[in-house]
Amino acid sequence: MTGTLTSETDTRTVRAGRPGPGPIRCSVGDLLLADLPVSVVLFHRHALDAEVLADGLARALDRLPEFAGRLRTTADGDLWIDTDDAGIPFTVADAPYTLAESFDRMALPANGLVDHVRAAEARRGGHPLLTVRLNRLTDGGSALGISWHHAVGDMQTFATLLRTWSACTEGTPLPEVDRAPDRDHHLDAHLPAQDSGTPALRLPDPAESAELRRSFAAAALANRTVQVWFSPAETERLRAALSAGAGRRLSANDALCAHLLHVLREVDGAGADEQTLTMPVNLRRVLGLPDGALGNLLGEIRLPWRPGTTPARYAAELRTAVEEFTEKHLSVRSNLRFLDAVGRDRVGDCVPIGFDPARRTLTLSSWCRLGLQDLPLAGHLPAAFSPAATLQLPWTSWLVEGPAGHGHLWTAVLPTRTAARLRTAAALLHPHRADDDPRPGLAPRKLL
Repeated sequence: MTGTLTSETDTRTVRAGRPGPGPIRCSVGDLLLADLPVSVVLFHRHALDAEVLADGLARALDRLPEFAGRLRTTADGDLWIDTDDAGIPFTVADAPYTLAESFDRMALPANGLVDHVRAAEARRGGHPLLTVRLNRLTDGGSALGISWHHAVGDMQTFATLLRTWSACTEGTPLPEVDRAPDRDHHLDAHLPAQDSGTPALRLPDPAESAELRRSFAAAALANRTVQVWFSPAETERLRAALSAGAGRRLSANDALCAHLLHVLREVDGAGADEQTLTMPVNLRRVLGLPDGALGNLLGEIRLPWRPGTTPARYAAELRTAVEEFTEKHLSVRSNLRFLDAVGRDRVGDCVPIGFDPARRTLTLSSWCRLGLQDLPLAGHLPAAFSPAATLQLPWTSWLVEGPAGHGHLWTAVLPTRTAARLRTAAALLHPHRADDDPRPGLAPRKLL
């Protein structure tokens, strides 16, 4: 680790102190996400010791040198992570907010609590792939903002980093890390010979590409972030009601996905239109890979909601799609064949099929069951955890455990008009909320 803090608000560079095992060739899945950062904030009721955090992070980076490296693109379009220990910026800052006020700011695109990785620039090399910002709050709490480059890995990869960081500050056993120098080659050994036969990416025509660029440019003004909380009891009542209607047992995720898409269709007056849900799937669980496998090991389910479908029926269809994922939705080999046809050097022009804001396709990423709120840092457990939307892209959303790991918190970026309608639709959002259901111990004031 190098660098020392010279004032109450300063930045140091944290390094492992030695380079990693060598360059890592990114997969097609990594390439598709290589212009995107991912950012989160962990809220703590206590002050976190910056020195303990920085020392633990340095040791964690020794175990996961991908995060301390830099990206490099070769002439043939391949993307590599050089594990050269170039380091990551670690900032400590005094923030003029209380713990509750800082949580309020998660609905703002520029919340000031996290330094978003400059993903597009980093793809060209020379920029960090991870940033950490420790915000010291006015009431003695802390907001720990973390951002990483999506090419390094998905949320499960970040969870491995956070578990390692926690183990390094707490002196507990380190998690296993499964690293491959060539991620596509490593994944190939675990894939079935045949998949769904349908690629999960497409090459938009010039007109659509131009429209997508306009959407990106206008995103911060055209969209708003909303957060909705469901208590454990409310979620269970919803799950039980939809299970009864479907005639089969459903998961909480099945029920919440169906319910939330139904609510959005109602507030938008879109009952006569078809609308699709895109749900990312962790391939580690599907393919029997270890939790510590690094990279973007993601597939997706795309399920249309057709006019006349009930929430119970849709939740049942979603449960069937999960059960039949390998045969009907796995698309890794199909993606590779698609890129062979159009040229791997054009992967930057491709977009995931599941990203289609013009057709109001809702992407709902579940970050549940990762246990992030069970991981202490510098001796303290977080009181809450939240995504920090970076590009404000419409119809993107995330589902995480609520504060202290209780219930579910849904964060969604929606067109301004849809977001405004949703804020006045409490009865539609919460038909299974009881008057005596407890509220979360920590929550933003505009939580629905």
